[in-house]
Amino acid sequence: MTLPPELLRPFRPRAARWVASVLFVLTVLALPTLLVVMAVNELSMSAGDAVGFTLTAVLLAWLCFRQAAVRAVPDQTGLTVRNFVKVRRLAWEEIVAVRFGENHPWAQLDVSDGTSLAVMAVQTADGAHGRREAGRLAALVQLHESDEPG
Repeated sequence: MTLPPELLRPFRPRAARWVASVLFVLTVLALPTLLVVMAVNELSMSAGDAVGFTLTAVLLAWLCFRQAAVRAVPDQTGLTVRNFVKVRRLAWEEIVAVRFGENHPWAQLDVSDGTSLAVMAVQTADGAHGRREAGRLAALVQLHESDEPG
């Protein structure tokens, strides 16, 4: 079955990506701003403090980048879920059900091996957009259920 392109758009959170992007920019700008303010006011920082500030800024920027990179990418054969740390590829036949609601911060996939997988790209924090995206994900799963020989 060939799926329409509008169904195969990547899933991405809105609120979390926006917040992570803003925090990333603030984090990247904070260290140089601090150093300039200290230089203008003729204040000094020990080498250990400079290294500590730099490592903290790099860590925070990386965390923001990872959060902004969360997505789920559907294609004709399955779904690639990139969560905060881990990436997992599932064939459509492996996805048994999609759960989404107040008890979970993001969509949950029930997988045929008995496990579940969070899809952080579809979040309840996104309100109506999140509900529409969960519906689109469920529709993709359902389209492939009816495609199975049986």
